[in-house]
Amino acid sequence: MRSDNTPPLTSEEHRELAGEIRDISARLNELERLVTSVYGPASRVSFSFLKTLETLERLRADLEWQATVDLPGERDGLYR
Repeated sequence: MRSDNTPPLTSEEHRELAGEIRDISARLNELERLVTSVYGPASRVSFSFLKTLETLERLRADLEWQATVDLPGERDGLYR
């Protein structure tokens, strides 16, 4: 929860954060494919990667919602 004294992220800050999140997501997807190819889809580590990727997707959705609140009227889809 944001403090009432703290301003929301700017459009530029949201764009930068969205780019970082996309880069992280792409890299984790690459690593998940590698680990799954080595240890198999039923391994604990593959399962953990999938859960991490699901959590990252929830984070992206939450950030997308927050961007619509912080930047009313601006283009949506920054975090997709």
